[in-house]
Amino acid sequence: MTWQIRLAERRDISELLAIEQIQFPEPWTRGMLLDEVTNIETRRYTVVVEDGKILGYLGVMFVMDELHINTIGVLPDFEGKGIAAALMDDAWRDAKERNIERATLEVAVSNKRAQDLYYRYGFKPVGIRKNYYDKIGEDALVLWADLPVEDKP
Repeated sequence: MTWQIRLAERRDISELLAIEQIQFPEPWTRGMLLDEVTNIETRRYTVVVEDGKILGYLGVMFVMDELHINTIGVLPDFEGKGIAAALMDDAWRDAKERNIERATLEVAVSNKRAQDLYYRYGFKPVGIRKNYYDKIGEDALVLWADLPVEDKP
C-alpha cells in the first residue's frame, strides 16, 4: 500500500466529480462538491491519493454529536483494495476525537456492497426513505451506528 489519506482540497474537485459521475446515478455537481469541501466548519472530506491521483474519497457532516456520512466513492479499478475501509477508519478516529457518539447515512437498497461495508462498522438499518434517489426511483436504507466512546481521564 503506497497510498495516503489527506484532507480534500479545492484543487481536488475535478477528480471527485469524475468519481461521482462514475459511481452514482445522481452525482453531485461541481458546485455542491466545492461547497462541501470548503465548508470545514461542519464538513470533513478526505481523499486517498497514490502517485498524485485520487483513488477514493469520503465526505462527512457533523451535526451536534452526530456524524452523517454524505458520500463515499472509489474508482472502480481500485474497489476491494481496502480504500473505503481506510477512509472509514480515518473518519472513526476523527469522530472519536470530536466526541461524536452516533453516525448515520442513507444507502441505496440495491447497494449491497456498500451495505456490507457499513455493517462492518456497526451500522444497523432503522428505516427506509421512499424514492430517496428520485432519478432512478430507488429507496434508501437509513442506517445508524453507535460509535465506541473512550473513557476520558
